[in-house]
Parts: sequence; structure tokens; C-alpha cells
Amino acid sequence: MKKCYIGIDIGSISTKAVVIDEKNKIISSLYIWTSGNPVEAVKKLIRKLKPTIPKDYVIKGIGTTGSARKLIGLLTDASVVKNEITAHAIGTLSLYPDVKTILEIGGQDSKIILIDNKIITDYSMNTLCAAGTGSFLSSQAKRLDIDINDFGDLALSSTNPVKIAARCTVFAESDLIHKAQVGYDKKDIVAGLCKSIVINYLNNVGKGKKIQSPIVFQGGVSKNKGVVKYFKEILSSDIIVDENSHLMGALGVAILSKSKETDKVFNLDICDIPFETKGEECNRCSNNCEILKIYKDSNLIDAWGNKCGRTVT
Repeated sequence: MKKCYIGIDIGSISTKAVVIDEKNKIISSLYIWTSGNPVEAVKKLIRKLKPTIPKDYVIKGIGTTGSARKLIGLLTDASVVKNEITAHAIGTLSLYPDVKTILEIGGQDSKIILIDNKIITDYSMNTLCAAGTGSFLSSQAKRLDIDINDFGDLALSSTNPVKIAARCTVFAESDLIHKAQVGYDKKDIVAGLCKSIVINYLNNVGKGKKIQSPIVFQGGVSKNKGVVKYFKEILSSDIIVDENSHLMGALGVAILSKSKETDKVFNLDICDIPFETKGEECNRCSNNCEILKIYKDSNLIDAWGNKCGRTVT
């Protein structure tokens, strides 16, 4: 039997998975919406992913990353649970070993990762404001009555992008509404929005960072041709966008799961197993910690939040 490994990247907006072979080649992949429920999203993902794995493969590792990585790690009994910075770097390096800068804009956060000689030397994340992220772009596309898939092409058709203040979602939306009301062409507004996203990213997430080529742009927003165009113009550099740019975190954590391989063979029979979290306040000391209990098949398997070290029961 051949060996394969699964990487799952659970974000606030989308959930991604890849299945790779022993040479890190992607056998299959899947991208679905998280819809505010990472557990149900992963169960749905597993249902769809399972039939795509060839029958002559056995699963020897599962890795999880993303904002719900710890929770989904428990659900899948993952062999490795890793942060997004490491996962994205490993995934990117597997395809572009000379990369020096990784630009990533996801559904609700952005990050930059600097690499020197295949080692992460610096990084920065923006998780406080959704301005310039995928969810922000989707809401603005809806406001302008534009299909988000047409956003990039429309931006490329503009020769006169308007200036939009995208430093904050509130200011950006009010500025965008004002520009539309005074009669600016829709394509110029869209181009201006794409350009302002790049400027905002570089002035905040990339502030003080030495951005060097080769530069790889990933995350859902990397599929937007308008944003890619303005990154190229402002950085005066070529920007690499891989066809699987939205899967780099999942790819990276799948690769990492290989290093934790044991004799264990994983199965994906988790879809019908009851899995729930319950919150409660502990009153056994003055801390009054908010405890999150994780139950799998009605059994308590983990608990988070206690500050005093007492065993949670």
C-alpha cells in the first residue's frame, strides 16, 4: 500500500484540505466555507474528501493548522497541530525553495513571512481589522453589485483608479459609497479599492519589513488579479501566485505530519461521532476561569482555560 498524508487548514471564513503522497505531490484537495462552525465544516470536508483518496493509499498522518487547529486536531486525532506561520512557510518552501518573502491575505487576517536560507527570520500578522481581507472584498463586491470572481478583471480594465481610504473598514466603506454617489465609474472604484488594499497591507502588516524577491503571494485574495497588479507596481517586482496559493497552509501542515509518522494508520470515520464543546465558569478559586470542555463521543477529552493548574473534571 502507498502512503498519504492529510493537511487541514481551518480558517474563520474557509476550510481547506490537501492529500499528499510521500513526495509531497497533491493527490486531491478541497476548499469549502467554514460557515461559523469549524467542526461541521471539517466533517463535511471529510465526507467529500474521503472518496477522492485512491483505494491503494493508507493515511499515515494528519496535520491541522489555522484558527481552529487545536479543536480540529482533537476531532481528527491529528499527529501534528501547527501555527499558520510555520505551515504557510513549509508549504511555500516545498514549491519555491528560494522564496524570501511570503505575502498572505486570507478571509479575515493578513500576514507577512520573511525567509532567509529556508529559515523564517521575521513575520507579522494583522488580526485586529478586516480591512483589505477576503471578507472585506466580498462585502464591497456585494455593495457594488459585482460578482467577486469578476472583481480582478474589472480592476484591470481601469486606467484611472480612484483613491480610497482602506485603512479601516468603516472609513473604506464610507469612502467607497461617497465615490459611487458622486459618479465615479465602477471599474475605477474597484481598481482604487485593490490599490488601497495593497498600500494598507504594506503600511501596516509590511511596515518596517525588508521585502525581497522572490515574493510569493498567497491566500484567497491572491486570486484577485487587481491586487496582484498593484503589488507588482508598488513593489516594482514580480509576484509569484501559485495555482494552489489558497492551499499553502494545508500543504505545509500535511508535510509536517510526515515527520510524526508512526505505525498508526488513520481512518476518516469521524463524521458520525458526536463532538461538542461546552463552556462553564469554574468557581473552585478566585480566578473564576472560563473553562471550555471538549467532548468526543460523550467522553471528556480535553479542557482549556484554567489558570490555576487544577484538573478539570
